[in-house]
Amino acid sequence: MYLIQSILMGIVQGLSEFLPISSSAHLVFTSNLYKVINGIEVSHSSQEVFLDIMLHLGTLIAVLIYFRKEFSVIIKALYIGFKTKNYQSADFKIGIYILLGTFISILVAYPLSGIAEILVFRPDIVGVLLFITGFILLGSEHLAKKYTINKPITLKSSILIAISQGLAALPGFSRSGLTIATGLILGHDRISSARYSFLLSVPIILGASMFYPLLKIDFNNVVNYNWLAIIIGTIVSGIVGYLCIKYFMKFISKFSLAFFGYYCLLIGSGAFLFFRLL
Repeated sequence: MYLIQSILMGIVQGLSEFLPISSSAHLVFTSNLYKVINGIEVSHSSQEVFLDIMLHLGTLIAVLIYFRKEFSVIIKALYIGFKTKNYQSADFKIGIYILLGTFISILVAYPLSGIAEILVFRPDIVGVLLFITGFILLGSEHLAKKYTINKPITLKSSILIAISQGLAALPGFSRSGLTIATGLILGHDRISSARYSFLLSVPIILGASMFYPLLKIDFNNVVNYNWLAIIIGTIVSGIVGYLCIKYFMKFISKFSLAFFGYYCLLIGSGAFLFFRLL
């Protein structure tokens, strides 16, 4: 594990975790491309798994800081709602939708975990999935122009968005891309869809991207890790992730997701051709 590799991965994670371009795909592309360029064997060591966990921790902290007021309000609403048995407030419902959505996402994602692990070594297939993500983003924008009515998140919407999040366990399927696109298709505006997508991301990032991989790490080797590289990479992912959320929210308030759709088509097809012909 090299410092430059860790910093590069941190930047990629911070940018791609919240942009609708699939962080898992870009981590796979970056890791494999870095090794190809530097003549390193294409494999995924225990240290790299741990780095992935720490990079996700960085972006998790970023979203918690950015949406700290929203989370505070939701947690308070859940507490008051259960205490008074008054379940009608909008913030209470959002809290329940996030809890329910997390459970549904895990049900969908868990059976796909084995395939996801295989795809880490198949960047060409990941490119195909990213290409599909691009089509979904472009299609959702097309439908949004006809059907967006700015309605609040509903139980039905939360379930369908959660299913989309679960499918994004596969590298190449963007979590934020699929969830925001689903929100648009269901008639929600971009800001509401993105806000709910980021709030919903916290439990799944915490669970699927941290606790699950921790079970597979050989802690006997942890002391031999390059901790300087890991810590710096984590800090970089958090800073870049926070800035990414901030400016992405401003971007989608004025512009469509079409740019990211075309980007996914381009990078997905390019990755497929590059790694297939390698």
